[in-house]
Amino acid sequence: MGSPSARKSSTARSSVTSSTTKSATGRQTILPFVPVSKSQAVALPLSPARKNTNVNPLLDTKALNYSPVQSNSSLKQTSLLSRLKSVKAHSTSSVPKVATKENQLTSSSQPSADLTSSTGPRRTLKRSNSAFSSLDIVGKDWLQNAPTKRSCKVNNKTHYDRFIPNRDGMNLASSQFNLSNDSKSQYLDRASQEYKERVAQACGIVPGQRILAFKAKPPTSDKEDLRKYFNPMMKTSTSTSSQRRILTAPEKILDAPGMLDDFYLNLLDWSSLNVIAIALHKSIYLWNADTGDIKPLNYESNTNTIASLSWSSDGSYLAVGTSDGDTQVWDVETNTKLRSMTGHESRVGVLSWDKHIVSSGARDGSIYHHDVRVAQHKIAELHGHTDEVCGLEWRSDGMLLASGGNDNLVNIWDARNTKPKFTKASHNAAVKAMAWCPWNLNLLATGGGTSDKHVHFWNTTTTARLHSIYTGSQVSSIVWSTQYKELVTSHGLPNNHLSVWEYPTLKKVIDVPAHDSRILHTAISPDGQVIASAAADENLKFWRVFENIDKGKISKKEEVSKLVSAGKKQGQARRSMSIR
Repeated sequence: MGSPSARKSSTARSSVTSSTTKSATGRQTILPFVPVSKSQAVALPLSPARKNTNVNPLLDTKALNYSPVQSNSSLKQTSLLSRLKSVKAHSTSSVPKVATKENQLTSSSQPSADLTSSTGPRRTLKRSNSAFSSLDIVGKDWLQNAPTKRSCKVNNKTHYDRFIPNRDGMNLASSQFNLSNDSKSQYLDRASQEYKERVAQACGIVPGQRILAFKAKPPTSDKEDLRKYFNPMMKTSTSTSSQRRILTAPEKILDAPGMLDDFYLNLLDWSSLNVIAIALHKSIYLWNADTGDIKPLNYESNTNTIASLSWSSDGSYLAVGTSDGDTQVWDVETNTKLRSMTGHESRVGVLSWDKHIVSSGARDGSIYHHDVRVAQHKIAELHGHTDEVCGLEWRSDGMLLASGGNDNLVNIWDARNTKPKFTKASHNAAVKAMAWCPWNLNLLATGGGTSDKHVHFWNTTTTARLHSIYTGSQVSSIVWSTQYKELVTSHGLPNNHLSVWEYPTLKKVIDVPAHDSRILHTAISPDGQVIASAAADENLKFWRVFENIDKGKISKKEEVSKLVSAGKKQGQARRSMSIR
């Protein structure tokens, strides 16, 4: 048993050599081991070391150093345990058990073959830390530091969602595109990125959308949309484009001799009582659109020409700006001048009303606020322009005032401050055309002169420019529609036309050739359907641009009543003419 060849041939058999005894027939027998209680435990001395080669390999320290004899795979844990179990089963079946206490004490002098037990006398033996063998894995309670168990590595980076995807809330086309697309970031130039976004938009794909949706889409509301009651008159031009037809011929033409060809003046306005005021050189005429009557205003001046006109909101008073810097207020019902408010040193080219406040813009760049109720009329003085103020418009709520000048600037003024809220210098020419949107109070449109030819749209809350239109000609005025989401711009050279635009698509609806010379002034009727234009060709023309189709249709009863009333008026006129 001590030869090296024998140990190489069977490692498991040599490992249990020291725990066996030779019988009389020369066959090795494993002595059984019976556990002893704590009261019967005795300390057994270790057998002295021998000099021969039959040393128990389980306690041989050289076996730990991987000697050439023990370098085989027999020291593996799985193989050794399996062979040990087979040897134990063979020995127990061939050797009878001894039940006497003497045999138990005798057998306890040899090492036990049941190495997996941890409650026997073997625990009372003291071993040095250097005495380590491969079978200590079975009796690991001998060691001070037991071998640690191998822990399974868990990938904590992977997180799984408990929710079930909802197909109704998913865009399958976008999900398939995002799955097939490479997740790595690609460094593209600006043109390639814009092209990729346009292609995705054309295909109806959202590149940044989530692939899975875990919530259903919100249900649609069955309640009535109340927004239509807040703005009942607004219509989209696309919905009525098939039924609506804009005439390119004027509805009425009036002569306006003596019209001054000055781009910076404002000589036309239409009141809420359907009366048009127009200034012709040194005279002012009032034309009633309901009756067709023309009445001159009792304005008499040999030196001062009229530079601007503006009706009050109720249509009862007319403000007049003169070339000598005077601002006058007239009562058109009595045809008398109520008061004259001086202060400007140059001509007042533009006026605008806000309740009882009249704001005037002069040629020197100053803007005055006049309170017509008090003797000391000038309540504020604004200085934000370096050249003539030719555009001035109050917002309908009276909180903001927009001004444009020959210095190419657009100023937005807060009614509570004398300094501009913000200033825009995007135009390259004089800014005379400006108008507030009637259905969006924060939207302002401004137009530039001959060197600019642009119309810009501003958000006065964020001070951002929303859109721009290149018109190709001088912009003299802007009028928003109260019937449709459209606006009209009047132009000078080279075409002298009116243009109708959709908003916010900014698609041109139609161009109407209007005058033989540049259009200087425009005004809209109280019902928001007709636009009046005045030009240097001394003509005042009326255009039915925003005709309301629903209001245009009248019943037979209304038609009969109108005919009866018209017949009565004709009879009364004949009687009066015959009496005279």
